[in-house]
Amino acid sequence: MAPRDLDALAQAVKNRRIELHLGYKTAAKAAGIAPDTWKRIETGQPVRELTYAKADPVLQWAPGSCVAVLEGRSPVPVTPSETAPGVSISPVPPEALDAAKDVVQLAAIATTSGLTADEIRALSEKVVRDLKEKGLLGG
Repeated sequence: MAPRDLDALAQAVKNRRIELHLGYKTAAKAAGIAPDTWKRIETGQPVRELTYAKADPVLQWAPGSCVAVLEGRSPVPVTPSETAPGVSISPVPPEALDAAKDVVQLAAIATTSGLTADEIRALSEKVVRDLKEKGLLGG
């Protein structure tokens, strides 16, 4: 098992809590954990994985985000959907939009003949733009 970066998680959790204008006692209560346990997270002390899972929604992070930070990855912020109760939405990172364009370009190359490079690029950009307009992609 790879070493866990408790200090990185402590800093990320504290920064996010402050960004959300939450006191640590309020955050702990919302997570259903003791304030001392929340403080353990913010001071880089280990807690059970279940505790990290309880902290994720309070921080408005996708499930597994605390553990992701422990493993050297970034948390995934989420916001409640305005149109679908109980659904959370995560913004699409710019690199994912680039990947979507690449997928469209490869699909166009594989399924059509005679398109120029400029036409393929324009097609992929239009697909991404249309997906954004329909609310299927953020960014």
